[in-house]
Amino acid sequence: MSERPTVLVTRPIMPEAEEKLRQRCEVMIHHNEFGIPRDELLKVVGGMDAIITMLTEKVDREFLDAAGPQLKIVANHAVGFDNIVLADCTAAGIPATNTPDVLTETTADTAWVLLMTAARRVGEGERFLRARNEWIWGPLMMLGQDVHHKTIGIVGFGRIGQAVARRATGFGMRVIYHDAISLPPEVEKESGAERCDLDELLAEADFISIHTNLTPETRHMFSTQQFRRMKSTAVLVNSSRGPVVDEEALAQALADDEIFAAGLDVFENEPEVHPGLLDLENVVIIPHLGSATVDTRRAMGLLAVDNVFAALDGERPPTILNPEVLG
Repeated sequence: MSERPTVLVTRPIMPEAEEKLRQRCEVMIHHNEFGIPRDELLKVVGGMDAIITMLTEKVDREFLDAAGPQLKIVANHAVGFDNIVLADCTAAGIPATNTPDVLTETTADTAWVLLMTAARRVGEGERFLRARNEWIWGPLMMLGQDVHHKTIGIVGFGRIGQAVARRATGFGMRVIYHDAISLPPEVEKESGAERCDLDELLAEADFISIHTNLTPETRHMFSTQQFRRMKSTAVLVNSSRGPVVDEEALAQALADDEIFAAGLDVFENEPEVHPGLLDLENVVIIPHLGSATVDTRRAMGLLAVDNVFAALDGERPPTILNPEVLG
């Protein structure tokens, strides 16, 4: 039996990260396009020294029990970690990690793509042309909303929210934000951001970009009442976590023209998309592409591997989520 540590990677990762991992570990990579079915997952985790997981795998007590006492780390290949029950990892003495920071700017770019595409009806225009419709330029054709010099409201003003705010300054926008924590004056000064409560943000923002974590308090943070408080010309963007937005309520608000448009990279019951959204022209939907660039996914994979190596060496993983397990 090999003395090299055994590592399970639940989905293929970038070649550079895989190669680095193989230099010192026996590596099993699962290649099912739709992820590992739960019953199979609970079988293949057994005896692993480390597991690199994705958002698609639930890491809980059942998972950890199936992995067994040999497990030294669960390294999530994502900045989000709502798939991990941290309390269960801590109780089992298992470090859990994520891959923050390396995807901040890329995810902010994605939010901005959704904002611009929804505001200027780019997706609708492309579908119109690809359907080979007859057309001629007209002054009232597919009128969108200006972005420059408008007000953007950012819900969740962490690293990604702040990166979105920096981009907004280039468009001469007023930046307001809602966050549970009031940020230091120097952070607000950098973007000119003003903190306000959620109701004020809903009423004043022309664009709302969501960057909050998923918690019991933020689930369905945006639903019927919130959409009714927004401007009829407002655009909503969600590139954080799907369940923050009540998709059924959003579909109704868009269909009733209560808000102008929406751009979504994440979904409430991912990978399913609420059917009410699929037939609407005023919503841009993309399949969770927030960090999907070559450079960023390479950096995420390498960071996950660094976390694994640290745990195997008995050291503190660089981006540990539950440092209390280290004593």
